[in-house]
Amino acid sequence: MEIGVQEFIAFWRQLDFAPLWISLKTGIVATAVSFFLGIFAACKIARAPAKLRVVLDALLTLPMVLPPTAAGFFLLLLFSRRRLIGAVLYERFGILAVQTWLGCVLAATVISFPLMYKNAKAAFEQIDKNIVYAARTLGIPEWKIFFKIIFPSAKPGILSGTVLTFARALGEYGATSMLAGNIAGRTGTVSQNIAVALQGGDYAEAGFWACVVLIFALLCIIGINIFGEMSHRFRNKQ
Repeated sequence: MEIGVQEFIAFWRQLDFAPLWISLKTGIVATAVSFFLGIFAACKIARAPAKLRVVLDALLTLPMVLPPTAAGFFLLLLFSRRRLIGAVLYERFGILAVQTWLGCVLAATVISFPLMYKNAKAAFEQIDKNIVYAARTLGIPEWKIFFKIIFPSAKPGILSGTVLTFARALGEYGATSMLAGNIAGRTGTVSQNIAVALQGGDYAEAGFWACVVLIFALLCIIGINIFGEMSHRFRNKQ
């Protein structure tokens, strides 16, 4: 037992927690960006003509079904300094996405955004349109209708989407490894660290980070279930 404790202490001391902080920062920023963009896109597309709505919805949902490595490949083509967009961003604004933490955020946002968008869209579609029409006939401004009626009614679904988006951004691997690489202390996330540890035969470290991800995923699922229960109760009250 004493040897086991000593081994655990030695293992704990040699752990580098940088991947956890990088993953958490990436997940938080990517979730924040996806939150606002997802709600904005869901509102705008809901008002678009039917044919245009089908095409736009397919484009925004595409990263959800596209293999992450393929999405990372397309992002690399877009933001590489050898390509037009990447060259303009770097030369005019000093913005570099390839092999930087910004690349981690960009990749995580692209992959997790569809989850926020689809959940927000579904939440908005469940709102009683008669309430919105009634508010418009009373002359209430659109921004006030959104913040006073639409958003509060869709809040459980939006919160559920936010948690799911964070979980997806936190565990993103394929697109991140393609665009940002795996630079220790800069772009090395937990998911990438698990792969590197396995390749190096360090099953103890890989198992530790896998358990960390498992705990976060479990907490996120519990959060989603709580918000789902809130949504169910809110609909019953209506």
